[in-house]
This record gives sequence, C-alpha cells and structure tokens, in this order.
Amino acid sequence: PGEKILSARARETDRKPRAGTTAGSLYVEMSGTSMAAPHVAGAIAAFLSIRREFIGQPERVKRLMMAHCTDLGRDRYFQGAGLVNVTRMLAGT
Repeated sequence: PGEKILSARARETDRKPRAGTTAGSLYVEMSGTSMAAPHVAGAIAAFLSIRREFIGQPERVKRLMMAHCTDLGRDRYFQGAGLVNVTRMLAGT
C-alpha cells in the first residue's frame, strides 16, 4: 500500500490555503514507507478490533500479518512480505 499514494501536500509556511489555491496543489502522489505505515497501522487496528485477544502481543500480530500477506511476485526488497490482507489474517487465526 505504499506505492503511488495520494496524500495531503506538506506546507511548512502556510497555515491555510491561499486564495486561488486549487485542490490539485493541495495533494501529492508519493511512494515509500511513509505512505505504507498508515495503511499497515489501519489494517492492524481493524484486525485488533475483531481479535482483541491479540492486543498487547505486537510481535505475534506482526508475524501473523507477514505470514498472511498476498505475494505480489515482485522483488522482496521492493514489496516486503507483500500486500496486507486482513481477511486472510482473520481466517488464519
């Protein structure tokens, strides 16, 4: 989930958009771990909302998540364990 993600553009100097600002200038497409981390955190939150017995066991949750990812057939350095798959994670526990 960290490739070509549309996200809010960071504006260090502006507190609010200037007059004439377009929606396109407020967003940027980015890739990388900064874009993947919110998706993974959300997937873990969804999993823990259903399987509350795993709360407080971060290493176990990590192992489950990585074991149930969907392999994209790409280089491991690029894709990691693959695409997060909460449905498989829930079915496998």
